[in-house]
Amino acid sequence: MATNILSTANPFLLPSSSSSPSSSPSLSSATLTHVHHHIKCSVKRQLTLCKAVNQTALPTLTKRDLSISFFTSFVLSLAGKGCLDANAAILEADDDLELLEKVKKDRKKRLEKQGVISSSTKETGYLQDVVYKLSEVGQAIENNDLSTAGSVFGRGKDTDWVQKANIALNKLSSSPEEKSEADTFSSSIASLISSVSQKDVESSKLAFVSSASAFEKWTSLTGLVAQLKGL
Repeated sequence: MATNILSTANPFLLPSSSSSPSSSPSLSSATLTHVHHHIKCSVKRQLTLCKAVNQTALPTLTKRDLSISFFTSFVLSLAGKGCLDANAAILEADDDLELLEKVKKDRKKRLEKQGVISSSTKETGYLQDVVYKLSEVGQAIENNDLSTAGSVFGRGKDTDWVQKANIALNKLSSSPEEKSEADTFSSSIASLISSVSQKDVESSKLAFVSSASAFEKWTSLTGLVAQLKGL
């Protein structure tokens, strides 16, 4: 083991001249001076290199440099915020205009609808008769008295009040939703008449609920619900 340690030792630590096996190895003054000088130069070169790297990687910033950088960032942030505020204001103005246009259109439609309803007193009377007739049919079906319900319909779908009801619904329906409910009422009342004529209590009840619901929805859409009694 001792042989291995000695064989890997730094050569400049060994004396230059051979020594006898019986004498202890010693270092001369010149050798010590050389080693000391070598270590000192090595340390000095490392310190110089570290200083150069630090000076290159981390430039010195003065207070004036920091102030200019902060002021520039602040101005840019204000400019960006101003652009965002301006864009937001434009979008908000567009939304307001669209909302105003929609309100105007809706108001115009309501006024037109009110004008049509006001000039359609005859059709309004037809619809008021529907409310009364449906009330009679509903009471009769609730009592399982389909004979009385059948007498209200008279000639079935050709009875006078049923035909007038369909005429009024078609005339006063303007929007797709109103027309859809008018069609639902027409088909439901036809099913109700058929069920009553066949003495089918359960089917009559279902058809009556469908007819009454469609009529009520239609009057709500058209604004006639407030003008008809019994709803």
